[in-house]
Amino acid sequence: MAGFVEQLWDSIFTPGPTPSLLIATNVTFACLQVVLFVLLIATYSVHFVVLSIISGGLWWAINWFAAELNAAKAREEAEKTRSERRPARQGTEDSETEVETTVSRSNPKLGSKEIEPVEQVGDLKHRVEEHLSETKSEAKSTASTEDEWEKVSENEKDK
Repeated sequence: MAGFVEQLWDSIFTPGPTPSLLIATNVTFACLQVVLFVLLIATYSVHFVVLSIISGGLWWAINWFAAELNAAKAREEAEKTRSERRPARQGTEDSETEVETTVSRSNPKLGSKEIEPVEQVGDLKHRVEEHLSETKSEAKSTASTEDEWEKVSENEKDK
């Protein structure tokens, strides 16, 4: 008996349903059912029938949940052993890596027709200058938007 109590105490701090914890739960619910039955016989009150049904449902739900946890744990371990047995393959069809291919001008049968190479025109510094001028124009447009909001808020204050 002392060994069971020690196992029960340790199972409280162990994640998941342990056998000693399930045994203690089932014994406790069985005793509760016996007490509710004795009270029903002694008082003939319908309340004890209802309480017995509620506690029976809870008892069943706890055991069902513990069984589902054990089944999920077994499935997880089976998947883990299956993945360890399988050799690691790289570059499979299930890979989420996207690879872009270009159409060869000399041999159009090779590569994808969806993606065509884009030729870069101009020197690098001209492209950088174009990019900088585009970002400056964006900054100007946001400033004008802020001015518009200020005008709207001034008009609302006047009303």
